[in-house]
Parts: sequence; structure tokens; C-alpha cells
Amino acid sequence: MKLTYKEAGVNKEAGYKEVQLIKKIINKTHTEGVLSNIGGFSGLFAIDNEKYNEPVLVSGTDGVGTKLKIAFMLDKHNTIGEDCVAMCVNDILCQGAKPLFFLDYIATGKLVPEKMAKIVEGVANGCVKAGSALIGGETAEMPGFYKEGEYDIAGFGVGIVDRKKIIDGSTIEEGDLIVGLPSSGVHSNGYSLVRKIFFENAKLDIDNYIPELKTTLGEELLKPTRIYTNPLYELIEKFNIKGISHITGGGFYENIPRMLPEGLTAVVNTSEIEIPYIFKLIQEYGKIDRDEMYSTFNMGIGIVFVVKKDEIDDVFSFLKAKDEKVVLLGEIKKGEERILLCHQ
Repeated sequence: MKLTYKEAGVNKEAGYKEVQLIKKIINKTHTEGVLSNIGGFSGLFAIDNEKYNEPVLVSGTDGVGTKLKIAFMLDKHNTIGEDCVAMCVNDILCQGAKPLFFLDYIATGKLVPEKMAKIVEGVANGCVKAGSALIGGETAEMPGFYKEGEYDIAGFGVGIVDRKKIIDGSTIEEGDLIVGLPSSGVHSNGYSLVRKIFFENAKLDIDNYIPELKTTLGEELLKPTRIYTNPLYELIEKFNIKGISHITGGGFYENIPRMLPEGLTAVVNTSEIEIPYIFKLIQEYGKIDRDEMYSTFNMGIGIVFVVKKDEIDDVFSFLKAKDEKVVLLGEIKKGEERILLCHQ
């Protein structure tokens, strides 16, 4: 008996159809440096050497973790790609880099072109928000490897910064101020705990409408991770931003110290944070103590950065002119504890 690849579970024709479906979606992300079209063996991107004296490429790669399970439960797939872009691009921004281009990788048991196109639609929307071109990717059909209807997604982003403008936290000193930009919700971290609390322990329904959230539990949990290119990159260009932390896995306790030189402590006043209701629900249903919340979740702050005290008024004026809710979180002080959270 002669076998074909299709009979083994891999449908090449579905792959060809997917490429046709996503071509227009991807084209809307293309920026000036893109030299290639979708369907080639690799993506090409030209660097404008006139803009940079000593260009340094900054890269980041990530996925979205078990937040994917929420997409599976809701059977909604057009936002999860945006999360993937955000997780990579926000890390790149922390070094002061401008996002240039992005590539995605999607693996699934059975390739359904329309479903894959929805995922890529989310990736493309994220790239537009990030100012990053989607120049390539891969969709892998792997029968027998993933459960029916499930998939995984990962991404890889590249940005650029002049060597002398790299933000690495080395100039942070005592007396500098700590500023936060709001998150859009839970973002893409802590979902193994979230799912255990809501769906295993509390036995809540993903379609439960929560009046305080003004939406269902599932829709709230599936909100895309915020992408901070706007306003953060413009802020980087206008002011002396000394350090930036993306509040991802590990929350405040792990991520804020990553930008600090030795011998300095970030003293953060959490009472200044407007904590989204979803985190209050997580804490209540999970009976989680406060420090555990701040070491797992963003608690309403997705990006933290450090500026000199004499620039703070101008920074706030700039952000408020862009209708940005900005929070003065605290101050840098001498100390070995790395971070102190004050719950006043």
C-alpha cells in the first residue's frame, strides 16, 4: 500500500491556503526596511546606516505560556498573537531599542487555514502597534503531537539602538525616581495559577459575567498584553531614561531589580497603584498573600522606568499630554535589599 504525506496527517494544500490567506494581513505590517515578501526561505530587512552611528541589534524571543488555554476554552484566536509580539517587543524596548522586525512560529496537530490566519491576524495587529514588520514565520503541522484543536506559538523580535544610547541601568543612582505605566490586565504571566484558582478550585465558568469587570471572566483573561512602543520609545528619545523593566513573570520582585546596579534599592509605594479588579478576584479566590501577588503578577503596572528627579515634571507633562495614566511609584535609595515594597 502506497502512503502519502496527507494520509500520515500532514495536509500540504492546507499550508498553501494558509499562506494565501495571510499575505494581505502581513503586508500591512511592512515598513521601509522590508526587502522580502512572504513565501521566501527567509526574511530580509535593510538597516538605515545614516540613522545610526554604531548600530546594535537587540533581540528577544518568547511565547505566551498557558494563556493559550484560555484561547482554546473560548475558541477565540485573533488576539493571542498580539500577546506573543508584546512579550518580545516590550523586552526589546527595555534596552532603548526601536523594534524593527518580527517572526512567528506556530505548531499545531492539524492545520486549519482559517484558524491559523486568525492567529497571524493577531500577530500582525501586534506588529502594527509595535511599529515592527512581520517579515516571516513558520507554521508546522505535527499530527499526533498536539491535542485536537490546540497549538503553540512563539515569536522572535529584533530591534536597533545606537551603542551609546543603550539603556542598561548603569547610570541609575540614589535619588532617581521610579515611574510606572499601566498594564491592560493580567498580560501573559501567571496563567497556570489563574487557571487553577478559577477553573479547578473555584469551579467558575469561563463565560461568567463579572459586573465589576464589565465583561466575562474569559474575555478579561484573554485581553491582549499591552505593547509599550507608544509612548515608551518616544519617551526614550526625548528624555534621559536610565533604566526600564518589563513586569513579566516574577512580578515586581524579580523584574525591577534587573535594571538596578549593585548597592541600590528600589523603594516602591504600592498604594499609588490603581489595581485592576481582576487581581482582586485572583487574590480573593486564591487566598493569596500580597507579596505572592506582587511576585507573580504585574498588579496593574506593565512597564517601570527610572528618571532623574529634575526631569519628572517634564516626563509627567509629556505622558499626560498623550492621555497616558502614569504613576510615580517611588525612589531609588542605597541598600542591598534590591527592592522594598511599601503597602501604605
